Amino acid sequence: MKRRPILLFAFPAFILMVLACERMATMLLGSYPASPAMWRIWLELRPLSAMFWQQVDLYLHGSMVLDALILIAAALVFWSACRMRPAAAFFLANHVALLFAGLMIASGSRSETASTVAAFPMPNGLQFALKIDFTWQNSVVLVLGFAACAYCHVAFLRETRQRGESLALRLMTLGRDL
Repeated sequence: MKRRPILLFAFPAFILMVLACERMATMLLGSYPASPAMWRIWLELRPLSAMFWQQVDLYLHGSMVLDALILIAAALVFWSACRMRPAAAFFLANHVALLFAGLMIASGSRSETASTVAAFPMPNGLQFALKIDFTWQNSVVLVLGFAACAYCHVAFLRETRQRGESLALRLMTLGRDL
């Protein structure tokens, strides 16, 4: 079975689509501020991407055009990584998208690192806590991300096994020829 670049690209594309939809909802909310539907859409998309766009606008003094260019460039990088022959590229693309989604969920739920909520003792006695809001949207994003990473692992292991089988076949043929 041959790996399918579109399946490898699906989760990074989903994350980029969420970021793009939030930007479009923000733009439309500026045009139609009295629309309750626009507020509902914007409020659903905002927690997943709020901190990212705030940082982009802070450091790059960006506009919507710059935001669109960032999304297009990221989509091209992810697509080319998913189509590359070395397995590390698509592996890295999906895992970076999953880490980005996890960070956006953690920052969107205002995670804390020094509280008594879900405190984990560390070996040196320091307390570490992490509070994440697992709403159904966040859970769906994380499940999709883990499924995409699992597909990457399966595709990588399958390609490795096929390379090993072809190498064994070539060695056996070479042994017969000698």
